[in-house]
Amino acid sequence: MTGFYGKSVMGNPVSMVEKRVLVWYRNDLRLHDHEPLHQAGKLAREVMPLYCFDPRQFGKTSFGFPKTGAFRSQFLLESLADLQRSLRALGRDLILRQGKPEIMIPEIARQFNITAVYYHQEVTAEEVAVETALRLALAPLGVALQSFWGHTLYHPNDLPFPIGQLPELFTHFRKQVEKAASVNPALPAPSRLPPLPEIEPGELPRLEDLGVKLPPTDARAVLAFKGGETEAFSRLDHYFWQQDGLKHYKETRNGMLGADYSSKFSPWLALGCLSPRYIYEQVQQYEQQRVKNESTYWLVFELLWRDYFRLICAKHGNQIFSAAGLQGIEIPWKQDWRRFDLWRKGKTGFPLVDANMRELAATGFMSNRGRQNVASFLTKNLGIDWRMGAEWFESLLIDYDVCSNYGNWNYTAGVGNDARGFRFFNILKQSKDYDPEGKYVKHWLPELARVPAGKVHEPWKLLPVEQQRFGVQIGVDYPNPVVDLLKSAAANEKVYQVALAKANFRQRSP
Repeated sequence: MTGFYGKSVMGNPVSMVEKRVLVWYRNDLRLHDHEPLHQAGKLAREVMPLYCFDPRQFGKTSFGFPKTGAFRSQFLLESLADLQRSLRALGRDLILRQGKPEIMIPEIARQFNITAVYYHQEVTAEEVAVETALRLALAPLGVALQSFWGHTLYHPNDLPFPIGQLPELFTHFRKQVEKAASVNPALPAPSRLPPLPEIEPGELPRLEDLGVKLPPTDARAVLAFKGGETEAFSRLDHYFWQQDGLKHYKETRNGMLGADYSSKFSPWLALGCLSPRYIYEQVQQYEQQRVKNESTYWLVFELLWRDYFRLICAKHGNQIFSAAGLQGIEIPWKQDWRRFDLWRKGKTGFPLVDANMRELAATGFMSNRGRQNVASFLTKNLGIDWRMGAEWFESLLIDYDVCSNYGNWNYTAGVGNDARGFRFFNILKQSKDYDPEGKYVKHWLPELARVPAGKVHEPWKLLPVEQQRFGVQIGVDYPNPVVDLLKSAAANEKVYQVALAKANFRQRSP
């Protein structure tokens, strides 16, 4: 990993002149602030942008879910189509191949005498394994494999500590970074690129070619998300400059209904259609031209959380995927498929949980507040293995990011490095705090549409005469609660505390 700000983390510096460079696109589908493309454009005589559809990404998770579900696949295809259009506008093209990168790239390297491959590195096991396999495959060919760091707001070179000494508490990380580090300027998108050699570019596959089928569009969706750098810029312009949404971000960000309660940048960040450094620069402009307040700070604060999860993965490796999490707390998690299916289908009997899970299933998106509540319910009320929930999110979420997803599930399950013990989200209190009129749950649970706001979050309490009046039969049209909310939390807390005590004892033992 080599930075171009006068410091090197590891690896060799890029040679001053390359004959023909292949730029390997992964989760960085943009032209702006793209260091591999930027350096290739400066140093190479010919540049070949490539994306490989890795069949492993369209297989199954360990619990049997589609690894890249329909919503994610659709967003990916849209993002690649946009990148293709942008490159063609520069008189170039995006080379598309279906196959494992460690096989496809060496084949192209041999055929076209590639001298170097530039790419943005990842930090988690599956992605790193592909990088390692590619390095081994290219070595006999004498092709240099040059990695760059490009997914975070802050570059590791500029942090006040090496990744191996990253603080285990986010607050400690944030305070040191805000005091001692600076954000590097975003690199401009190229206005021109070196020529592309004569090569068949390949075609963008259809969804069915990837083995997925997109469900019908649901008109209740919070936003019609569409992939690509162009759409990312449009969303930022809309939220910051047209709607002036940034001014109230901190106050509205916990909403669940509507398009503009939060920025909704996460899908484009996840696939690298939007650079966090570009967002940061837009925030700075907004503060200069409109207002600087707690909300403008808070959006950058959220980007810093995203950095932290990626750096934690770089520090701890596969530990973030273990059932015991980063803290090593060996909780006897259940793998209760009957109750898990009730959870993922939105049939738990708790309207806030069910509405969020149905939104996810219908659209591939869910608010941050919703994610916290449904994850808490799965782990703290049902006692179900958090990895099942994490993989379900991986399959469906259009903004799936491996580091943020598994980092947040570690945290919510109480096994993360920065977790606050048995932090239980009281679903009823959360419902009344964040959906007091029941608009959100009624939006996604039409069977409860006629239930008054004061009763809609606890429909199991409706008397038979009320059920008849409001047009819903509990246990028939809408399920009874799968557990007692407080009793189930108390029981799972006892299990958690026993596991925590054992983990603490192990850590103290020589």
